[in-house]
Amino acid sequence: MNHNTPLSPRPLSHLSEVHRRVLTTAQLRAHGVPAAEVNEQCRPDGPWQQLLPGVVLLHPGPPTGEERLHAVLTYAARERTTGVPVQPGAEEPHRPTYAETMVTGLAALTLHGFTSAPPLPSLDHIDVLVPRMRRLRSTGCARIVRTSALPVAQQVKGVPVAPVPRALADAVAELSDANAVRRLLTEAVRGGHCEPAAVVRELNDAKLLGRPHVVDAVDSLLAEGRAIAEDRLYRMVSEYGLPDPVWNVDLRLPGGPHLGGLDAYWPEQAVAVELDTRAPRQDEDALWSEYARKREHLERLGITVVHITPKKLRDAMEQQAAVVRTALMASADRDPAAYVVVLPR
Repeated sequence: MNHNTPLSPRPLSHLSEVHRRVLTTAQLRAHGVPAAEVNEQCRPDGPWQQLLPGVVLLHPGPPTGEERLHAVLTYAARERTTGVPVQPGAEEPHRPTYAETMVTGLAALTLHGFTSAPPLPSLDHIDVLVPRMRRLRSTGCARIVRTSALPVAQQVKGVPVAPVPRALADAVAELSDANAVRRLLTEAVRGGHCEPAAVVRELNDAKLLGRPHVVDAVDSLLAEGRAIAEDRLYRMVSEYGLPDPVWNVDLRLPGGPHLGGLDAYWPEQAVAVELDTRAPRQDEDALWSEYARKREHLERLGITVVHITPKKLRDAMEQQAAVVRTALMASADRDPAAYVVVLPR
């Protein structure tokens, strides 16, 4: 037998190309290849090779990036997928389900299209996310990452991949290079992959915000996210024909206290817009209390405050424009607001 010899008694034609090259020993047995034959084919300089425990690559030479991905996922999922024997005459699915496993870390970011993440062939390890109770160990190119709450995987090129915020947290956990961390976090927001708050939430859950180089990168991330949100707010006003507000102002009572800063304010209608760019850190409750107090104070003075999150601006700009337009139109039916002093911020 060589690596071009068809396996029997069950053909492999129903499998996709990469899945004909990466199989478990259990799958090979189902195709009529006994363990002794697998060992013979995987001898040094043989036509096959064992990439990971129980996972065989059916050709010699280095594996491709795609083959390594599927080998790692097959290794992590094999005890979930090989315990039920295939019934005679039944076909395996064209693609394995890789139950309760997904690629995370730098490999996931590469699959999501991050240019600042290394190409797959250059990665020494591929991180794979599994439930905490799975009995697996890291070995070879497979690095096991455990979690008590498995996120919903996204399918990228037929591969289950962790969502960007979770993949970022798992990548940052293994990185000590401050510049690399900063590049990844910046691309996440600038490239439109996710909002800063989602990234900070995952970093906080992973207890990574105590690392100085991560904190510095997060500060840059939040500044980048606010700048992008402000630009979207400008575009919303322009593209949906809203009247021009005064931008980035502070409000004060005449001769009285400072009322707070606002991203946009329409003085004649007494309508304000505030971007909610809070990041979920330990002091989130205190920060939200400050937001709430300011909003309540302004509304007692007759000023309508519209809170908009960066995510809503990105995903539903037209809807947010309608909310602001409604608030502006409703001003004619309200009692006049208290007189306030508007100052540039």
